[in-house]
Amino acid sequence: MLRVVTANLNGIRSANVKGFLPWLALQQADVVCLQELKAQSADLPPETVTPNGFRGFFSFAEKKGYSGVGIYAKKIPDQVIYGFGIPEFDAEGRYIQADFGNVSIISLYLPSGSSSDERQAAKFRFMAHFLPHLAQLRCSGREVIVCGDWNIAHQAIDLKNWRSNQKNSGFLPEERAWLSRLFDEQGWVDTYRRLHPDATDACYTWWSNRGQAWAKNVGWRLDYQIATPGIAAQVRRCAIYKEQRFSDHAPLTVDYDHPFGD
Repeated sequence: MLRVVTANLNGIRSANVKGFLPWLALQQADVVCLQELKAQSADLPPETVTPNGFRGFFSFAEKKGYSGVGIYAKKIPDQVIYGFGIPEFDAEGRYIQADFGNVSIISLYLPSGSSSDERQAAKFRFMAHFLPHLAQLRCSGREVIVCGDWNIAHQAIDLKNWRSNQKNSGFLPEERAWLSRLFDEQGWVDTYRRLHPDATDACYTWWSNRGQAWAKNVGWRLDYQIATPGIAAQVRRCAIYKEQRFSDHAPLTVDYDHPFGD
């Protein structure tokens, strides 16, 4: 079995203060994809770089206290790829890929466009560049799992207040159509929806810090493990962990009936 966890930490140091690493030590995960590290290499002590038998690999943003992605792995990858070849976004630390045998696992932090029109434009640029990259991955002959914060809720069942958010970043028609192209045209599979096609309130992975969003479960499903069809067909379990809060996102764990590293 292959167990993969993805978690947007909204600051790795903050999440660790809130107990993320002790929780992770109990999860029996093989690979853990991290997003929004908000740290540089010098900020991470050894127990954060190699915790509990994991080896850590990180793509940090050049801008301090911003973005950044990482992968913890129980086995040493055959290779690690930092970035996907677009300098604007590779400098922001948004993509890291680890290859294990015939499986590639990617930690992705797709830009948010909620802060300004400028950032929304950057998000659309990222999407335009990333679509052909996903097509190449899909046709590579490898099994691929793209984990992370995609910053898009795909369908109305993926967020609580969908009617009032149709003109807001994260639920724009163009964004939703882009995700649909991944599934319908390229053939990627939303692993959570494969097992839970109709889940609504239980599916959320992010809650605004404003108001009583967490208490009232006014959430969004922004964190996905999107996979190629072969390994997606081997999904046996998906779980969103909400008992503790390490960040404004909840970790998503997916079990695949696939040998790790073969």
